Amino acid sequence: MIKLFMIERISKIILVAAIACFFTLVVFNNLTDYGTNFAYVQHVLLMDTIFPESTLTWRAITNPPLQHLIYWSIIAWEAMTALLCWTGVLRLSQALKADGSDFDAAKSYGLIGLTASGVLWLLAFFCIGGEWFVMWQSPVWNGQPTAFRMFTISSIVLLWLRQPD
Repeated sequence: MIKLFMIERISKIILVAAIACFFTLVVFNNLTDYGTNFAYVQHVLLMDTIFPESTLTWRAITNPPLQHLIYWSIIAWEAMTALLCWTGVLRLSQALKADGSDFDAAKSYGLIGLTASGVLWLLAFFCIGGEWFVMWQSPVWNGQPTAFRMFTISSIVLLWLRQPD
């Protein structure tokens, strides 16, 4: 019979792995379908589909090289998040049968990776995309519902991982 603490540990490892897998696929998709995914970032930065009467369009970034740089920065953040989470999964797996304090000590990379996920969704998509570039006004390029969903999922996993062993 598997003890409850082992089930909880395995649960934490699997959930961090799921977030790592998600970000790995996001990076893969952003690289292999660069143009399609770049279009999203570009339109948010151009602010070309927000309310026509908006006086905030002076914030738009119309310089294509800068748009690509911003997109590459997002991809790099996603790749870093995936790597941190995968490292967390490895560390947690290595500590699976260790005592509680060692398992708790092995959580650091997972916690940092999940925090990086939360920062991406909250800062890049909600604050910068949503409010600075008023993405919420766009009927086509509004990624806030997805960002909210991913921030919530990452935060719940972060809270679960943070629970002491």
